[in-house]
Amino acid sequence: MTILRFAGHYLEMVVSMFVGMFALGPVWSWAVPGLSDHPDAAAMVMAVNMSIGMALWMRIRKHSWSHIGEMCAWMTAPFVVLLVPYWTGLISGDTLMTAGHILMFPAMLVPMLRTHDGH
Repeated sequence: MTILRFAGHYLEMVVSMFVGMFALGPVWSWAVPGLSDHPDAAAMVMAVNMSIGMALWMRIRKHSWSHIGEMCAWMTAPFVVLLVPYWTGLISGDTLMTAGHILMFPAMLVPMLRTHDGH
């Protein structure tokens, strides 16, 4: 697989995540008023929304369920790890959300590079 093709696949994942976030975000805002007042819950709901969008796109692209699950786990892991410092007051809700987003992108590369290398 060429670098350009790999980058295209990565971009597809990112776009599908944003589609999931923007499509499902309003549903949660309506269903759970005040969700945004709880940064930990809001971060996890957003990560799930993004995972749903990515999972749907990966399934359309004929990825296996195990690969989809692994990709979703790696994508949400930074948010899960950052919950502990948030709960202990070491970081703010804004930091939780910002750092989770920043770390999610390199985390997604882990399963993509592993699969790309054929391992």
